[in-house]
Formats: sequence, C-alpha cells, structure tokens
Amino acid sequence: MRFKDYKLIFAAVTLIGVLLFATPTISAVLSLPSGEQFSEIYVLGPERMAENYPFNVVPGQNYLVYLGVGNHLGSSAYYMVYVKLRNQTDSLPNATTGTPSPLQPLYEYRFSMRDGESWETPLTFSVSNALISGSQSVIGQLMINGVRFDLNKKSIWNSNSSVFFYQLVFELWLYNGPSGAVQFNNRFVNLQLNLTRST
Repeated sequence: MRFKDYKLIFAAVTLIGVLLFATPTISAVLSLPSGEQFSEIYVLGPERMAENYPFNVVPGQNYLVYLGVGNHLGSSAYYMVYVKLRNQTDSLPNATTGTPSPLQPLYEYRFSMRDGESWETPLTFSVSNALISGSQSVIGQLMINGVRFDLNKKSIWNSNSSVFFYQLVFELWLYNGPSGAVQFNNRFVNLQLNLTRST
C-alpha cells in the first residue's frame, strides 16, 4: 500500500470521527421535525376498559364511566372539557369547520398538563323525572357527579334502532396563548344512551 492510500484512509476515518463527535452538538442546534402534535380525549367503561359502556338507562340508577385526556402537543397545555346532552335533532360538533356543538354545557372540567401526561377522572351520572309517553320521551333531570341539572330534554322514538336516543357529548377545549381564549380543539367523544323506563 502506498503512502497516498494511507492518507485517504486516514482522512476518511478522521471525517467519520469528527461527524460522530459533532452529532450531539448539531442536534442541539438544528431543530429536526417532530411527530404529529395533538390532544386526545376518550371515555372508558366502568372497569376502565373500552367496553361495558352504559347504554340502556333506567331512571334513578347511577352509572359510571371514566373520562380521559392526553397531551401530545410538545408543551404544557391548559384544557377544559364540556359535557353536553343531546338528542337526535341536536347538532354534534362539526369536525370539518372545527366548531363545537351549539348546546349549552352542563358540566365542565378545567385542568393543565405537561407534555406526555394523561388526565383521567371518574364521571357518574343518573337521570330522573323521566317520562315515556307514546313515541316521545323526556328526561327532566340529569345528575353529573352529584350536581343536578333541570333539562326537560325530549327525544322521539327511533323505529330503525328501537331507542329513545340521547348522547352525552364530551368536547375538548384548549387555551390559546396568543388569543388569550379557550377554543374548541376539534376533539370530542360521545356516550350513546337509550332511556328505557319512566320514573
């Protein structure tokens, strides 16, 4: 092997060594693109699993679910979750336009989380003053975590599904620092319910 060949090998090894030693410094200076940043919201059944959700609702009986939120935004965030009750004619949030349901919130949660954290809480609910008459039902009161809401929420019999259709809707809202306002985060989940009996 000639001296010129050794010189080439030495230069290549030196270049590789410099790159290996410089990698931590380069990664600290360069901002590489990160993965998708998002928030998540979910509802779990009474055993904290994605099963056994309450559906057929009997007045006066307590039901339990778990509500959860995950922060994957890359920074700390302040959240709100609004709980709303809808029937088959009320509007859901619109994912295309990013607008929330126009229904008034009945209950709300407020909390903050660091990036990568999850928040989870039990939510109990029950209905009372319920009436089924012919093809119409009415929920007079809804209790959420011990707080009573007077509603008079009506639903019409759905002959295709054989239910008096209601939904608990959980909307995720997020504090927007530049605007100084809490805004709908275009994330929501539903819990479908069927009123089965009058009070």
